[in-house]
Amino acid sequence: MYTNEFEEAFSSFLERHEYDEAENYLFLMVRLAFSAGWQAAGGAPPKAERLFELIRPPKEKEPAEQ
Repeated sequence: MYTNEFEEAFSSFLERHEYDEAENYLFLMVRLAFSAGWQAAGGAPPKAERLFELIRPPKEKEPAEQ
């Protein structure tokens, strides 16, 4: 079991942007390794897809001129 001082220092480390950047790279490496194994086992490679689509409200009809 670690001391409160250790836990506080570790918590501060996790809150830094350098940790976020390192974690993102590690996740990317794991994902690429999994993808390579998936494809080597005969799985289909991932397809490029839209991540999101903007949906705009329909335009209101202009009132008819009289």
